[in-house]
This record gives sequence, structure tokens and C-alpha cells, in this order.
Amino acid sequence: MINFYQQHKFMWFCLGILWLKTFVVSSLTFDLTINQFLEALIFAVNPLAFLLVVFSLGLLLKTSRQRPYYFIVSLFLTIILYSNAVYYREFTDIITLPMLVMSGNAGDLSTSVLELVNGYDMLFFLDLVVIGIFMVKKPNFLPVNKAIFKKSKSKYALIALVVATIIAGGQLDSTNKETDTFNRDQIIKNLGVYNFYVYDAYLHLTTNSQTAFADRDDWDLIEDHLDKYHVEPNAELSGVAEGMNVVMVSMESVESFVINETMENGDEITPFLNDLIEDSFYFENIYDQSGQGKTSDTEFMMSNSMYPLGRGAVFHTHAENEYAPLQRGLNDKGYFTASYHANDETFYNRNVMYQNLGYERYYDIDSYDVTEENSVGWGLKDIDFIEQSMKYLKQAPQPFFATLLTLTNHFPYELDPEDQYIDPFESESDIVSRYFPTVRYTDEAMRVMFEEMKETGLYENTIFVIYGDHYGIAESHYEELSEFVGYEITDDKARKLDRVPVIIHVPGLEGKTIDTVGGQIDVMPTLVNLLGISEDEHVMFGRDLLAEKRDDFVVQRDGSVITDEIIYTKDTCFDAVDGSVLAMESCTSAYDRGQNELIYSDKIIYGDLIRFHENSE
Repeated sequence: MINFYQQHKFMWFCLGILWLKTFVVSSLTFDLTINQFLEALIFAVNPLAFLLVVFSLGLLLKTSRQRPYYFIVSLFLTIILYSNAVYYREFTDIITLPMLVMSGNAGDLSTSVLELVNGYDMLFFLDLVVIGIFMVKKPNFLPVNKAIFKKSKSKYALIALVVATIIAGGQLDSTNKETDTFNRDQIIKNLGVYNFYVYDAYLHLTTNSQTAFADRDDWDLIEDHLDKYHVEPNAELSGVAEGMNVVMVSMESVESFVINETMENGDEITPFLNDLIEDSFYFENIYDQSGQGKTSDTEFMMSNSMYPLGRGAVFHTHAENEYAPLQRGLNDKGYFTASYHANDETFYNRNVMYQNLGYERYYDIDSYDVTEENSVGWGLKDIDFIEQSMKYLKQAPQPFFATLLTLTNHFPYELDPEDQYIDPFESESDIVSRYFPTVRYTDEAMRVMFEEMKETGLYENTIFVIYGDHYGIAESHYEELSEFVGYEITDDKARKLDRVPVIIHVPGLEGKTIDTVGGQIDVMPTLVNLLGISEDEHVMFGRDLLAEKRDDFVVQRDGSVITDEIIYTKDTCFDAVDGSVLAMESCTSAYDRGQNELIYSDKIIYGDLIRFHENSE
């Protein structure tokens, strides 16, 4: 074996450097809980399995091609490692294969590169310079030789044995594979970053084949689960908004921690929303349940009361499935349904998905006058967007269902000085500092919308649903955010920071702040009841937020579970009130329910099972 090493030193040199770099970067980047020596050992050697396979293939090449091969492999894997490190340190997530399919529509990574890149990132590529020099210079102390398979069977067999041992060792700490897919940190810990993509490719192939093999029997367990946790909607409020117009507004990246809060000088961050919730149903414990599809995921939940997928965006991967969405139910009731969004119609595949959901009209960027003066960051400023959208709402047939998607409060939170109603927060994080003025600007846009709805005479006959679509400040900025919130953001408090505002305003109804624990998936059944629509027309995992017998429960897309008593996140069970660590048994029931929710919802999407629902068209 020593002779084998001597003959292929260049390969071992490249492999060793990449292995060391992978271990160091993974250790410093990913938020992994490693408590035992065996876990640490598995984590350290996991990348070696993939590297041994890929690099040993180069031994079969001609010697003239081996050095370029090892350089190209090192470059390609470094790009994978670097891309994930940059993405993870900002968004605490891994880039999955479906995200690559989304391409530029993935949004945050592709449109704000300068915000994500640091000066020290050049260190990621220094080893490639050294490998490149050795590739060209071909020093004698780093030889390459072709290893003919017939003559080196024992060596290849030993490599295969080492690879198999490493992979098997990675499974020692694995839990249920079906639920592991919800927690990519766990997969990285057990498999390593490169093997993650092998596993992700396996998931991609198996999930794509589920539709072909699905049948009506697959629906039975799902139906039992939905029946088990179903609660009767609020009878007293059933149909109170029947026949009214519906305006649903997605407030980009607005989180609950800004509501009813002020800056150091006393300026309110959301003065209009603060006043609005006094006369509205305000749900203060609603959690962000979006996945990698961000805004589109929340649109999916608002339309279907089903969970988004853990990988990629449903809008991209399953836009042609059969669904039982809110929009189609409203179409049957004589509603005109339209979406308003000053972006390209193909962004997040909305031109395809919207048609499937039942929207009769999509007002995209071509419907708006977008100039350099009235746009910033991701596009048309929110106030201009609202004002231009109103001309279409005035002309819309009634009753109408209109969804409006704002843009200004989007990462990296850019805003022209003349549009800033409050000063930035003083923080070492530019993202945290700039976040508050853009939230304030969106709040002002909401004020403009309500004023114009009143001026046009549409207000009195319209129910308003205003919600934050997903988190705004990623965990990578929680140290700086803690300066604003005034406490250390531990894992349990981090979950509570995932809350987003949900406001349902029905003119004439008395307002009430409601503390039930729920998620964005619960908004649709709440609205369905208020509008007097039969639940039987839809398949909903959510439950009426106003229901009298509703229990407090929400599961997030990563598998975290929150109730009024416990918080389960990152393999730890917390007391929801005081944050103390509890025995895992205290979280078992809620955890199991949460896993089943995600599994069954995924099965519906991957298997296109709505077609087997007895009330589907």
C-alpha cells in the first residue's frame, strides 16, 4: 500500500487538501450539534468517502490527463463547498438540487451576491492556485501513474471497503430516513456535504416517480390524519364576510417583532399596522412555515392549506398537479380572481402555477410603469405598486379576490434616503440596520392602500388579509439583532423570532388580538369559514385560527414544532414559557404529529393525490 501511495502522490495531495478544507469549512459554517466523539469522528471522515470514489476514478485515466482531472475535480467541489458556505452563513440552509432548477428565481443568492461575499472568501481558492502550479510544473515529488484495474484490484477493493465503512458509520446516528429529509443539518452531519448531493439526487429521482405509482389507497391514511386533527370552525363567525371582496397582501419579509415596537428615538416602526390591529383580528403567534420557495411557498399555503416542500419550490416542481385551491372555490362562487405583482410573470413559475390555481388574471410587471425613479432593490416601490394597482382594483368585477405581493422590504433592504420615514438602526450588521426603514416604508404603503380603498368606496365591502410572507432577518444576524430585541437569542427564542404578523380586517367587526399558536397554513381555513365556503371543497391541513376548540400547534418546514407548552428544535426540547431544557419525552407527541403532517402533505404533492379526493373536480 505504501508503494501505491508513492506512485500516486499528486492524487493523494489534492484529495488530502480538499478533505482538510471540507472539514474545516463544514465545522465553521454549518450549525451542527455534535455531542459525542463518535459523532465527531463520523462527521470528520464522511467527506472522505465521496472524495475517495471521485479521485480514484482518475487513476484509470492516462497520466497526461490525471493532473487536469484532479484540478477540475478540486475546482468543482470547491465551488460546491463555497456556494453552500456563502448561502448557509446568510440563510442557514443548504442549496438543494431543486433550487438549481429554480436558477435565478431562487432569488436571494443570485440577486444579492455582493451582500453575501466577504473579503476573506479568497482563502477558499488558495489551494487551487497551488494545485494549478503543480499541475503545470509537474514536480517529480508528486508523481501520477495509471492504475490499471486488473493489476490493482486489491487496491480498489480496499478503497471500496473504506468507503462502505464510512457510509455505514454515517448511518449509526441516523433517525427515521423519512423525517431526516426535513433537517438538512442532520443529513450533513451524517453524510457530509458531498454525499448530501448523492442523497439529494436519490430523493429527486424517488419523489419524481411517486406520481406514477400512486393510487387511491394512498389517500386513506392521509384522510384519517386530517380527520383526527380537524376542529370545527367558529360557528358564530361563519359567513360573516360572505360575498365580500377579498384583498390579500403579502408583506415581504415582515416579522412580528417589529409590531408595536419603536426605535430608540420613539419612532414607531409600523404605526399604521399598530392602529389597524386594534380594529382587526390580529394573530400574534403565527409562525413562518415557508421553505426554500420563500414567498411562493407562502402563496402556496395561503391558496391550498398544505405545506410547501422541503426541497425547492412547489411552484417549480409540481405546478401542474391537481389541487383544490381557494381561488377555484371562489371562482365557483362568482368571484373574479387576480394577482398583482410587479415582477416578471415567469418568476417562480407563476405564469404556470397561477393558471392552475385558478387565477383569472395576473397583473405582472408589464401591467406597471416601472422606472428608475419609482423602483429600488427588487423593483417597483411598494407605495407606487399600491397606487398603480388601485386603478385595476377599481375596474375589477365584484366580488373580487385580489392578492398583492410587495417587494420593497426584500433582502438586502435597500431604500432611497428620501423614502425613509425612520432612521436605520445602529448595528454592525448592515442588513439589520437597513431592515427597519424598509419595514416602515411597507407599513406606509399599507396606509396608502386603505386610504385609497376608502376613497374608491371599496373598503366597506372588502375583507383584508395582511400577512408577513417569511422571515426577514436570518439567524446569521441574530447577534446584532439581539441588540434591538434586548436579549440573547437562544435556540428556543430563535424559533419565537420566526413569528410573522397575520391581520384579518373585516370592516364593522370588533378587533381582537388572539394568542393561539399557529402557522401560515391556518390562514386559508380561517378565511374559508369567514366567507361561508364549505370546507368539503378543499383539502386543508390547517385549522380555523378562530375556532373555539383549536389546540395550539405549528410545525415548520425544517421539522421544528411549537405549541403553547413546548418548543422542539435542533434535537432539543424546550419549555415554551421559560426556555428551560426538557426531557425529550415532553416533545414526543407534538414531534410525531409534526412529522406526520409534513410526510402526508409531501405524499399528496409528490403523488399528485388530490386527484383521488372525492370532492376534486
